[in-house]
Amino acid sequence: SFEQALDTPQASAAVVGVLTAAAFALRFYKINQPDQVVFDEVHFGKFASYYISRQYYFDVHPPFAKLLFGLAGWFVGFDGHFTFENIGDSYSDNHVPYVGMRALPAILGSLTIPVVYAIMKETGYSTLIAAFSAIIVLFDNAHVAQSRLILLDATLMFFMSLTIYSYVRFRKLRYWEFSVEWWSWLIATGFFMACTWGSKVNGILTVVTIGVAVLIDLWDILDHKKGHTMELFWKHFMARAIGLIVVPVIIYLSFFYVHFAVLTHSGSGDTFMSPAFQETLIGNELLLNSQELRYYDTVTLMHKDTKVFLHSHVERYPLTYEDGRVSSQGQQVTGYGHEDSNNNWQIIPTKALPETGPGRIVRHEDLIQLLHVNTQSFLLTHDVASPLMPTNQEFTTWPKDNHSRFNDTLFYLNLVDGNEGDAWKSKSSHFRLVHAPTRVSMWTHSKQLPDWAFKQQEINGNKNPTEKSATWFVDSIISQEGGYSLMLDDDELKEPKKMSFFKKFAELQLLMLQHNAGLTASHPYASSPINWPFLLSGISFWTENDTQKQIYLIGNVVGWWTCIISLSIFIGIIGADLLARRRGLTPLTEPTRNRLWNSAGFFVVIWAVHYLPFFVMSRQLFIHHYLPSHIASALVAGAVLSFILSDTVNYPISIAGRSTRRRPEELADLGVQGPVVVGVFAILMFVMFLYMSPLTYGTPGLDGETVNQKRLLSSWTLHFAAKTNAEVIP
Repeated sequence: SFEQALDTPQASAAVVGVLTAAAFALRFYKINQPDQVVFDEVHFGKFASYYISRQYYFDVHPPFAKLLFGLAGWFVGFDGHFTFENIGDSYSDNHVPYVGMRALPAILGSLTIPVVYAIMKETGYSTLIAAFSAIIVLFDNAHVAQSRLILLDATLMFFMSLTIYSYVRFRKLRYWEFSVEWWSWLIATGFFMACTWGSKVNGILTVVTIGVAVLIDLWDILDHKKGHTMELFWKHFMARAIGLIVVPVIIYLSFFYVHFAVLTHSGSGDTFMSPAFQETLIGNELLLNSQELRYYDTVTLMHKDTKVFLHSHVERYPLTYEDGRVSSQGQQVTGYGHEDSNNNWQIIPTKALPETGPGRIVRHEDLIQLLHVNTQSFLLTHDVASPLMPTNQEFTTWPKDNHSRFNDTLFYLNLVDGNEGDAWKSKSSHFRLVHAPTRVSMWTHSKQLPDWAFKQQEINGNKNPTEKSATWFVDSIISQEGGYSLMLDDDELKEPKKMSFFKKFAELQLLMLQHNAGLTASHPYASSPINWPFLLSGISFWTENDTQKQIYLIGNVVGWWTCIISLSIFIGIIGADLLARRRGLTPLTEPTRNRLWNSAGFFVVIWAVHYLPFFVMSRQLFIHHYLPSHIASALVAGAVLSFILSDTVNYPISIAGRSTRRRPEELADLGVQGPVVVGVFAILMFVMFLYMSPLTYGTPGLDGETVNQKRLLSSWTLHFAAKTNAEVIP
């Protein structure tokens, strides 16, 4: 029959060849259009230029895919001068070899098609069904648009598909446990899994998917009815721990190792990092300008979070505040945002000092006084409520020559992450100033004081001596006592410090997690996950007003709705099967039911794990976050179509071991309707793809009427739409 002819290796190879060639054609078609920065190319193009110029940057995504872009850019001769500032900036005018950089995701996006085909073939579906699943991704407008631009998703989905493929190959060798091939596919799964995770934060979901599958697998091995010993179970457990934990972690860490090794110069990401990290970067401001502080130096102190100077002036606190509380009527101490001689404080020792030498350097946990230079009074805090916060202590000053309150002017200098004997440095030493008698830390917040303090910031004593936001640093050294020259020789000064890789890695990971959760700002094209499978809205990637061209990211309605219907049918079949078996009926043969639960079920797990977590995320979400799930739903659609068309499946498909009980073999038979259904579907997909293609490729420009015709759902927000008659009622 036609179908068996298609299932020969030669025919299968021919089908893959055609599908792959089509994928390359569609993804490379007019890849030089538009010759402008599109949507998130603003970020990922910029990061590639940072790798080439070796400037440190910070981003929430792991570096693997971005390193590949840097490599691609370097390979095609990009020198990193263009910084991808705004959507719509021209590549041609700036001579950026952008086509070479876009080619990377286009190649990976095209290669995803044969991988999807291979997953279906390896899972035991016939050539037609495998082609059906591949076509859903092949003719998808969203996948094509996403793969033709400098974006991370194509890399993510390529490695995600490879991970699933490798895991399927690994599972099929379960009767050849611990053989060379078995180990190879296990380690390949771990390797590709790390690449997926390393491409984008969402790649962690692929790790979870494989985790779920492995747990089910191990649970099966534990079953005492299968007659396995515990010893065998632990062997399996350790093998998977090596292949799916140890290997991926090493690979994942290696991406960051390369990331740090390449980015050795100071750049836009410096300020996110700790001072110790910043000082490892060549040309960093802290590294160049940081100096050790000595007693009797006059300095300005700045609050790390709100960027105000510690300031004082002759005006005093009013006797009573608006709420009737009383003040000490002492001299005001405030936070002031501008340079001013009233920000100058002199560091005074509380112990005898040697005449010269390192003994005059101020160190971690020294007990010091701060003298306000212009009013010759010491900084002081006491048990009086501060103006704005009754729970916090007031800061004021006390005349220099009056020793009656000496103890209240003593403060401990606590360097953040400091060790005994560490010198206090300008710029790079973050510190807290903790009052010796009352243990409060000097703190400020963004609320302003009333007019009597010229609307400056309140400084008060925070009851928590280790409060994170009570961090200050010395911004500048105004004058040095005794005219010491602290400037070292240039060479000695500019040598970057060292910091262990694991410390750097831990610091960056923590920041990435915090910032990813913090991306909650609203965006006009953000959408909630419930809309995604139904294609209720897309994203405007790029527009050009004169020519009325636009790129609008939206999937192929035929494909996406087929997928969502397939998922519903799958749930229906499983429900019916459970009900029937509850009543002792077996409508499905053993092989068919196995295929449904284990293969289609695995695909549904992939879909669910890549989709459902978005419902609990508070960060801004977009339809392109659904694309990995869309690939999984294309696999489900193939499995469901096979179930509908054929009563039998290709069985068995796992590789039999020496002692495996042979099962009766059977072949799937899709009948005449198989080629017809897949053929008609392919034509429908292609026609819809062509119809929507001006929105995918951003060319040609469309007039208002045409735009309205392309707007298949009223919830799509396309640009340049014409007003319909109904809207122009006078």
